[in-house]
Amino acid sequence: MAPASPDALKVIILGGGIAGLTTALALTKFAPPGQVPKIDIYEIRPELATIGGAVNLTPNALRMLDYLGALPIMRERGYGRNIDYLEVFDIYSGKLAESSFSGPDGNGVGTPPYKALRITRGDALKAVIAAVEAQDNITITCGKRTVKIDETAENVTLQFEGGDSVTGDLLMGCDGIHSVARLKHVEPDRKAHYSGVSNAFGFAPIEPDFKVHFECTAINFARRGMLLTSYHNPQGDSVYVGGLMQVEDVGSRDGWKSVGADAEKTRESLLERFGDSKIPCIVPLIKKATDFFLWPVFTLSKEGKWCTDRVMLLGDAAHAMPPQGESTGIVFEDTVLFSRCLTRWIEKGKPNTMKEPFEAYEKLRRKRIEIAYEESKNVVSTVSDAGWLGHTIKTYVVPWYLWFTHSYREKHFIEDVTTVDIGY
Repeated sequence: MAPASPDALKVIILGGGIAGLTTALALTKFAPPGQVPKIDIYEIRPELATIGGAVNLTPNALRMLDYLGALPIMRERGYGRNIDYLEVFDIYSGKLAESSFSGPDGNGVGTPPYKALRITRGDALKAVIAAVEAQDNITITCGKRTVKIDETAENVTLQFEGGDSVTGDLLMGCDGIHSVARLKHVEPDRKAHYSGVSNAFGFAPIEPDFKVHFECTAINFARRGMLLTSYHNPQGDSVYVGGLMQVEDVGSRDGWKSVGADAEKTRESLLERFGDSKIPCIVPLIKKATDFFLWPVFTLSKEGKWCTDRVMLLGDAAHAMPPQGESTGIVFEDTVLFSRCLTRWIEKGKPNTMKEPFEAYEKLRRKRIEIAYEESKNVVSTVSDAGWLGHTIKTYVVPWYLWFTHSYREKHFIEDVTTVDIGY
């Protein structure tokens, strides 16, 4: 791919996760001819992390990844497992509902059509990293801890631990919920808070004759949480087991690391919560999982500041919320919409300040994020501990909710933010 253009923007991205990497791809993809930006990504870890659970990439997420060049790599390498429909179960009584991604003719939704893909975070990141490494204008530097951010009318400078620094025209804060860009510069008082629920996950290797109750992915509701069971590769020889459940706050990040490191205690907790399942494979899958990790779900307040004059926050750094089925796709849409707004500003000759594209992006994005935030609160209440009556009510409400929101969700799956009117 083309190298950075001599007089193009110099962009600094904090965070080498999925948000930072896709932001770099989007800024490159949408750059006007002769204006390919020089992009430097800085990651605090000593190397890019390619670990984590499994995520559901909805049709709108796949559309963005295809456009950014990462989906073809996923397909070529055989990453992930296609999802025609997601199944919902009550572990005590059986199947409650389905949520389909197949569309009217069975090929998917949108034009061109996409279904959904269950994929490990590690494999998703590997594909995105490969797409980034094919771009001559993007560099990635790991092991860089930012200690100070200085901004002037002309540029923004990052000071790193050890004394070195970097200066650019624009800083993208894509460094997650505990964002340095937010906490050291954009809005220091807006700190993450624990949602009250945690995600416990592991991977269970299975034999060819092991019987499961789902086609690809199942959400299994219980009185004390929700267990996701899903294939995540074409071979079907491993099942992702992820429990979203109410867990008491331990009070500190170090405390959570200590609790999360005890895999057997996490397994015991899952067996306590889901061990009375009437679905035969649930207990064996929990027992088969080779390891378990426990991750507390942190969130940010609904309202908050996303930018200064030369710094913009994207993804969890701006609007972290509990998982609600589309979180990853929302991040990809963030990156594409912002890149389109910035490109329009470049095409207009980079007038005055970056206020114009920043405001255009927020006008496009705030309402969608607010809706997603409200949806995520429903997830927390749904997976929180409930008695017999509360759980019984849930088994009636969940199928109705899926039916009632079907048209809204499909409309969003079909939407293509690469072509939507950005309003200026």
